[in-house]
Amino acid sequence: MRYRYGPAALALAAEQAADTLYVVGGLYGNRPALDALLQLAAQEPGPVRVCFNGDFNWFNVDDAGFAEINRTVLEHDACLGNVEAELFSADDDAGCGCAYPESVDSGTVERSNRIHRRLKQAAQRHPELLRQIESLPMLRRYRVGDLVVGVVHGDAESLAGWRFDAAALDNPAKRDWIEAAFATARVDVFASSHTCLPALRRFDRGWVVNNGAAGMPNFRERRCGIVTRIGVTPAPTPILYGATVGGVRIEALALDYDGAAWEREFLANWPADSPAHVSYFRRMIAGPDYSLAQAQGTKPMLAPGQFACECNAAET
Repeated sequence: MRYRYGPAALALAAEQAADTLYVVGGLYGNRPALDALLQLAAQEPGPVRVCFNGDFNWFNVDDAGFAEINRTVLEHDACLGNVEAELFSADDDAGCGCAYPESVDSGTVERSNRIHRRLKQAAQRHPELLRQIESLPMLRRYRVGDLVVGVVHGDAESLAGWRFDAAALDNPAKRDWIEAAFATARVDVFASSHTCLPALRRFDRGWVVNNGAAGMPNFRERRCGIVTRIGVTPAPTPILYGATVGGVRIEALALDYDGAAWEREFLANWPADSPAHVSYFRRMIAGPDYSLAQAQGTKPMLAPGQFACECNAAET
C-alpha cells in the first residue's frame, strides 16, 4: 500500500521545466553505463535535465560501486524505484519490492530477494547516502516545450505497477484505465521503466514511453541500454525510434556502454551460480528475446499473461 500514489498525485506535483529531458530507468548499478550516459549528455548542444526514475541500484553490492552510483545519481533529479524503496524496510517481507505477476516462477522471485538482501547490507554501510536516497520522491512532473511529462517508476497508480509493461499497453482491457490516468494526472506523456523492456505507445490522450533498462541489453544480440529523451530539438545522435508530438521529440537513445568492462565488474560481485548470475548473465551477453519492432509496437507483443520482467526476460 505504501507504493500507491495514484495519478492524481502527478497532477499536484511541482512542475519543472526542461528543453531536453533524459529519463534513465533501470541503471541497475552498471557503472560503465553511467559513464556512457554522461558522455551521451555531453554531446547535446544545450543543458540536459537527467531524471533517474528508479532502480539505479541492483548489482552494485561492493562499497565502491554503491558509493559511486549513488553519489552521481544524487547530483541529478531522481525518483525511488522499488529497489531503493525496499532499502529502508524494517524487514525483508517484500523482498525486492518488484511485485512480480503470478506468472513469474518462485525461483526467479527467490533469487531477486537474495540479490536485494546483499544490496541492502551494502547500503547500510553508507548511512549518509541512504538518508539522501530515502528523501527521494516516487514521481516527478516536467514541462518540455508544450508537453507535460509525468515520470514514474512503475505506472500511474503504483511505484511497482505493471500497467506500463509492453504487453499491458497492448491489452485492450487496459486502455480505458490508461486513458483515464492521462486525464486525472493532467499529463501528455507518461515516462516509466520497471518492467525492464522498452515500449513506445500512442493513446487518444497521450503517449506512454518505457525505456526498459539503461543498464542491461534490451534487444536480442545487442548490448545496449536505452534512455528516453524528450526534447524541443532532435537528438544530436542517432535514435532507435521515436515520435514528434506538438513539436517535441520523444526518442529512444541507445546507451552503448563498455560491455566487457561491465562483465568484469559484474562477475567480481556475482560469479557463476550466484543468484544474479543465474537470473541475468545470459541476458547480459545475448540480450532478451525481444525486438526493436516489439518496442515500437509494429510486431505482435507477448502473449497475454507473459511478462517481460527483470529476471525472467533473461531466461526466455
